[in-house]
Amino acid sequence: MAKKIVIIGGVAGGATAATRLRRLSEEDEIVLFEKGEYISFANCGLPYHVGGVIKERENLLLQTVDGMNQQYGLDVRNFSEVTEIDPQGKNVTVVNHQTGERYVEYYDKLIISTGAKAIVPSIDGLEQSENVFSLRNISDMDQIKAYIAENNIRRATVVGGGFIGLEMMENLVELGIQVQLIEMAPQVMPTLDIEMAQMVHSQINIHGVNLILGDGVKEFRKKGKEILLTSGKTLQTDMTILSIGVLPENTLAKSAGLELGFKGGIKVNQQMQTSMPDIFAIGDAIEVVDLVSGKPTHIPLAWPANRQGRLVADIINGIDASYIGTQGTAVAKVFELTVASTGNSERVLKQAGIDYEVIHIHPNSHAGYYPGASPIALKLLFGKDGKILGAQAVGTEGVEKRIDVIATAMRFGASADQLASIELSYAPPYSSAKDPVNMLGYTADNILSGRVATFQWSQVDDLVSKNAFFLDVREEFELATGTIESSRQIPLNQLRHRLEELPKDQTIYVFCQVGLRGYNAARLLSQAGFGVKNLDGGYKTYKAAKYQLKPMLFESSNQMTDMDAVMEEPSETIRLDACGLQCPGPILKVRENIDKMSIGQKMKVEASDFGFSADIEAWCQNTGNTLVSNKIENGRVVATIAKGKSAHLETETMKIPSLGQEGVLQETKNGATMVVFSGDLDKALASMIIASGAAAYGKKVTMFFTFWGISILKKQKVKKFGLAKLFDIMLPSKADNLPLSQMNMGGMGAAMIKHIMKEKKVDSLPDMIERAHQLGVKFVACTMSMDLMGIEKDELFDFVEYGGVATFIGDSEQANMQLFI
Repeated sequence: MAKKIVIIGGVAGGATAATRLRRLSEEDEIVLFEKGEYISFANCGLPYHVGGVIKERENLLLQTVDGMNQQYGLDVRNFSEVTEIDPQGKNVTVVNHQTGERYVEYYDKLIISTGAKAIVPSIDGLEQSENVFSLRNISDMDQIKAYIAENNIRRATVVGGGFIGLEMMENLVELGIQVQLIEMAPQVMPTLDIEMAQMVHSQINIHGVNLILGDGVKEFRKKGKEILLTSGKTLQTDMTILSIGVLPENTLAKSAGLELGFKGGIKVNQQMQTSMPDIFAIGDAIEVVDLVSGKPTHIPLAWPANRQGRLVADIINGIDASYIGTQGTAVAKVFELTVASTGNSERVLKQAGIDYEVIHIHPNSHAGYYPGASPIALKLLFGKDGKILGAQAVGTEGVEKRIDVIATAMRFGASADQLASIELSYAPPYSSAKDPVNMLGYTADNILSGRVATFQWSQVDDLVSKNAFFLDVREEFELATGTIESSRQIPLNQLRHRLEELPKDQTIYVFCQVGLRGYNAARLLSQAGFGVKNLDGGYKTYKAAKYQLKPMLFESSNQMTDMDAVMEEPSETIRLDACGLQCPGPILKVRENIDKMSIGQKMKVEASDFGFSADIEAWCQNTGNTLVSNKIENGRVVATIAKGKSAHLETETMKIPSLGQEGVLQETKNGATMVVFSGDLDKALASMIIASGAAAYGKKVTMFFTFWGISILKKQKVKKFGLAKLFDIMLPSKADNLPLSQMNMGGMGAAMIKHIMKEKKVDSLPDMIERAHQLGVKFVACTMSMDLMGIEKDELFDFVEYGGVATFIGDSEQANMQLFI
C-alpha cells in the first residue's frame, strides 16, 4: 500500500532519505519541504569558496529542485517552511515564502531533518553591529563574500575555534586579511587533547594569526568595529565571524511535544523513531548515543546525517536496520596540517569516569628513505581491557588514513594490541613495513602485557617538584632542543656500561626524544633490577604540550614601515632561495651568506622545509642575529633576518617562548669532535650533516677519521703494490663510491639514494665535504690507520690534516659535543 512520506529539511539527511525512499518504492508519495532556496549543497565547502579555493559557486550545489524532481519523481518544494507539526492530526502547516500561501499537508510518515542552528549568544552591542556574520548556508556565504569585496576588509575576527572557525580563519588568511581568533576554551578543536591541540596552535601562530585563548567577547562597540573581551582587552576589527558552535534546531519538535534530550536534541531510538508515532528524526537535530561511553550526546557531522538518512528510509520500508551510535570520526585542514580524531578524548573519558591508558608516537608518514616523508603525531586511548576508546593525529600527510583505519577497528571491536596484526598496504611512497597503526598496536601490547610502565607529559612538572630521578638517554647534541630540569644524561649506547651511576632505591623516569630509545632503556634497566618508567611520546610530546603562544600585534602600515627601518640598511635586502634543500641545507646557506653582510643588513630567506621556521629562530638566538619576521607564505617558510642585534626589534612579537632552559645550552666550551669509524655512505652523510650544522652554529668542529672511515676522504686512486693493493681492491676508491650500511644490494641501494638526493637538491657527499671544509670543519686522518691499510696522502682531499690520538684528544678538550660514528 502506498504511503505519503513528508520530510522537513534537505541537505545531507533529508535529501539522502528522499532519494533512498524512492529507490526502495516507486509507489510512495514523497514530499520534501526546504525553507531556503537550496535543497542539497556542500555546507562543508562554504569556507573554501569564501577563500577562493573552490572557485565556482555552482560546484557547491549538489542537487537542484528540478533535478531531484525529474530524476527521482519527488515533490520537492523549496522556499517552503514548515511552521507547525500536529502529531495527532498527522499533518504539518506550511508557509510558501515566495507567495505567502499557508496550507496544511498530511502525512503517513514524517521525517524531521531540520539540522542545527548557530549559537548566537546575548552580547551587548551585537544587534547594533553591521559587520558580524555566521556561516551555515549558501546565503550566509554570499553575504560574507560580498561584504569582504565591498568594504576593503584588512582585519577580521573569528570567534570560536571549532571546525568552521578554523576553516574560516585559514580562508581569510588566504585572502590576505589579518586574522585574530578568539576562543573561550584553553585550546582550539575540542575533539583534541591539549598536547595535540598545541601543535595546531603553533601552526596557527606561524601563519601570523593572533590566537587568543581563554577569553571571550563581552561587548561589541562602534557598530562592531571594536570588540571588548572579558579580560578587558579591546580589539579593532573590520568584520567578525561568529563560529561559537551549534545546537539542534528543535523549534518544531519542541512545540509538537516531542521528547528532547542532550542539548535539546530530539530523542530517538535505534530505529530513528521519536516519542510520537510515525515521526522520525535524523541528522544534526537529534541526540545520539556516544559509541564509546554509551551516554547521550550531540555530534553534528555529515557522515552520521547521511547514514541516518539511508537507514530511516530502510526502516520505513520494513527493512531491519538500526543506528547504534556515533563515534565522532572527523578530520580538518588547518593550513598545511591535517588534524583528525575518532572516539573520545581524555577530557570526555574523565567526565564519563572511564579508566584508560595513553600512547603517543611520532612515526613518519611513509618510509624515511623515500622523499617527502613527514612526521605524524599519533595518540591512542584504550581501556585497561584493551578496548580502543579514541585516537587523535596531527601531521601533513597520511593522517586521516591512520585515523580511518583505527575508526574501522573500533567499529568492529578490535582491541588496541590487535592493531599490530592489521595487514596494511605498503610501498615506500605510501607507508612503512611497520605502519604507524601497527606501531600503536605493538606499543599497546607492551603496556597491556606489563613489559613497560609509562608516565605522561602532564606528570613531569609535578615529578620535578618532588625531586624525582630523570634519566635522559639522548645524545649530547640533542640537548639543544631542550631537556627536563635536573635530569641526568647518559646516552643509550653507553647505558649498559654505566648502570652503577644509577640509584636502585628510587624510580628512574627515563626519556628520549620520541619514546623508542626510552622504551629500550626501560627494558634494559628493568631487567637489571631497577624500578623504571618511560616518558610516553618522549620529550617531543612534553615540549609540544608546553608551547607558549606568540602574541601578534597588528600595526598600521606606517608603523610597520617604521619597524622595518629601525635597523639601518647599508644596502638592499639580500634574497636567498633555500627551497628544496633538506635540513641543515637552509641554515648552511644562511650561514654562508650572512658572513658577507654588513651589520644591520637584512636577508629574506624562503625555504620549503617547515622545520626551518623553528631552526632559524634558534639559530638567530644562538648566533647574535635578529629574526625580524618568520611566517608562511604560499606554502613556504619566509624568514627575514637582520645581521646583528637590535634592542628595538626584540619586541614581544618576535621573542622565542621560554620554557625554563628549553633550547639553551649554557656551556663554557664551544667545540665539537667526531670520530668517524664507518665507511658507509649513509653514516658519512649523517656525519657531514651534523658537522656542517654544528659549524653553522659557530662551533669549532674536528672530524677524526680512522680505519674504514678514511675512505670518506678519498678523492682519487693511486697506484699501489702488495698488501696495500689488496686493501685498495676491497675498499671504496673515492667518497662517491661508498656502500650503504643496509640495503646496499650490490650498489643499487646507494645509487638509488644518490638519485633521490639529486632530485631533492641535496648535495652529493663530495660536495658536502667541500662545503663543510668551507665552513671551517677540520678534517684529520689517523696516520696509524693509514699506515696499516696502505692509504697514501695523495689519495685524500688536499685540505685533510694528519695526526694521531693526541690530536683528537687535544681538540676534544675544548669540545662540549663528542660523537662516535
